Amino acid sequence: MQASRGLCFGCKATLDARRLRTYIVDVDIESIRHKALWTFAETGRAKGLPGNLVGRLRNMLAYLAVIESVEELNIPPNFGAHLLTGDRSGVWSLTVTKNWRMTFRVNEAGAIEDIDLEDYH
Repeated sequence: MQASRGLCFGCKATLDARRLRTYIVDVDIESIRHKALWTFAETGRAKGLPGNLVGRLRNMLAYLAVIESVEELNIPPNFGAHLLTGDRSGVWSLTVTKNWRMTFRVNEAGAIEDIDLEDYH
């Protein structure tokens, strides 16, 4: 899903109990593929997301929203950030839980795109 006006994409964020509050920075979040995660980023509603992941997902989205460069993905708290290899080369992965991962790509402009929530183990 593409970012639209009023979403947290392309912004710095501070956490509110239910929403991400925003202001503009260097790293943009251009799109979120996972429908429930997209709705969560836009509205704060966690419908469709595993309940035990909501707090960590909120922190991870806020983390991605406030970094100023891709290099910051390697600085703690980095949620186990690493680049995947093989047929998923170029895809970043963050550890949500033991088997859940938040994955995304960083495009040529340095923007984060195609954020997805996967159980790939």
